[in-house]
Amino acid sequence: QVQLVESGGGLVQPGGSLTLSCSASPFTFGYSAVAWFRQAPGKERELISCIGRGDGTKYYTDSVKDRFTISRDNANNTVFLQMNSLRGEDTGVYYCAAVYLGSARRCFKRADDYTYWGQGTQVTVSS
Repeated sequence: QVQLVESGGGLVQPGGSLTLSCSASPFTFGYSAVAWFRQAPGKERELISCIGRGDGTKYYTDSVKDRFTISRDNANNTVFLQMNSLRGEDTGVYYCAAVYLGSARRCFKRADDYTYWGQGTQVTVSS
């Protein structure tokens, strides 16, 4: 069974930084789309960022553009979300999701398009 595991969450002050990691076993991120979703308290799950195959396949929701960076290390089957200039509104449980792309190159924006999910990691931004 494919298992995704998120790590790196925690409590940070506003303006601080965190890097989230998503590791897969067994899985090959190099042939997949991988996404980070966030579920804030009392809110529905929303797409934060995703990455497909090749250059120019990254997506960021408007609220995190220029602050967050998604990347992957295919050799270690790990996807990262570098989060800078964190705000209180960034608080929530962050979930990693993935799906094999086949011949496609772009990632997807709908949660229903992803097959595999992690358990989530809590990020709390507070002073």
